[in-house]
Amino acid sequence: MAVIVTEPAGGHTPGLVCAHHHLYSSLARGMPAPPRTPTTFREILELIWWRLDVALDLDLIHWSAKLGALEALERGTTAIIDHHESPTAIEGSLSVIADACAEVGVRVSCAYGVTDRHGAAGATAGLAENDRFLSGGGRGMVGVHAAFTCTDHTLAAAADLARRHGVGVHVHVAEGSDDGGAVARLASLATDEWLLIHGVHLPDDHGLAGTLVHNPRSNMNNAVGYARPARFANPVALGTDGIGADMLDEFRLAYVAHRADDVTAAPGDAWGWLSTGWDLFPEARDDRVVWSYEPMDPWRLAFTTGVSPRQVSIDGEVVWADGQPTRVDAHEIRAKAAEAARTLFSRLENTP
Repeated sequence: MAVIVTEPAGGHTPGLVCAHHHLYSSLARGMPAPPRTPTTFREILELIWWRLDVALDLDLIHWSAKLGALEALERGTTAIIDHHESPTAIEGSLSVIADACAEVGVRVSCAYGVTDRHGAAGATAGLAENDRFLSGGGRGMVGVHAAFTCTDHTLAAAADLARRHGVGVHVHVAEGSDDGGAVARLASLATDEWLLIHGVHLPDDHGLAGTLVHNPRSNMNNAVGYARPARFANPVALGTDGIGADMLDEFRLAYVAHRADDVTAAPGDAWGWLSTGWDLFPEARDDRVVWSYEPMDPWRLAFTTGVSPRQVSIDGEVVWADGQPTRVDAHEIRAKAAEAARTLFSRLENTP
């Protein structure tokens, strides 16, 4: 039954865009501690995230994506550019994510992160999933985990697949020092359509084509350093790297991190990075978010916490109003996601 609502008063913006997400991380909160405390970024990957992605199946992927989409909607984010990995449940995984987000009403661009960490067969399966999803009309890119976990053959195959589908490659680049050779390996492949995620350890004049996606909270959390995105000639967008999809909060943190590095930095710089999301996902410009605060000015928002959406419309349909989604039952999603998380945690407790 259609829900009839009246638009409330407040400032408004287009729908916000999370330019880099890992929706599969939505179930990770409260997960069991790793076998030992990681002391390097490589160990964070090996002991936490690479153990988690192996434990995923299609049901867990469904509920993580649905919960992540709901949480994005709650914060006025109407479009997500997702990067996914589930090496024991590859085939069909991108469709599961796209369908879950569509049920909530959130726009999503999907990519499977190809890697040789699980051998040549795993890389081939990842490429095949990207090809299957894009060939079927799915909105997405070709995903690559990172150059340091891929052979040159796999990197070239991913770039070729992206060219054939007329899309870019979504790849982590120089997030940590382990990926220091990324520039030399990607320079001849990257195009303007690529998304270069993190770039913390890139040289100023790296020469890679594409949009750089800055994830300040994740970079701090992983202690990999500050990317100093203002130094790059590339367009810069903002992502969360899987820590929710509250893009106003990420904007504030991007501003503060920039200001800590450069006292002349202004909120308009970080707002410009947030705005680049609309270039990457133009449909979100036509979405409408009515906020609990006005005016929605970068200088005010940088110092005003707790700003929340009162109403969210996507493609002309009100999908969030009066503190609730209109398409789905938020309580049911959270309850089912909690059950899925318990299953995930049990698997992790039994993973070496």
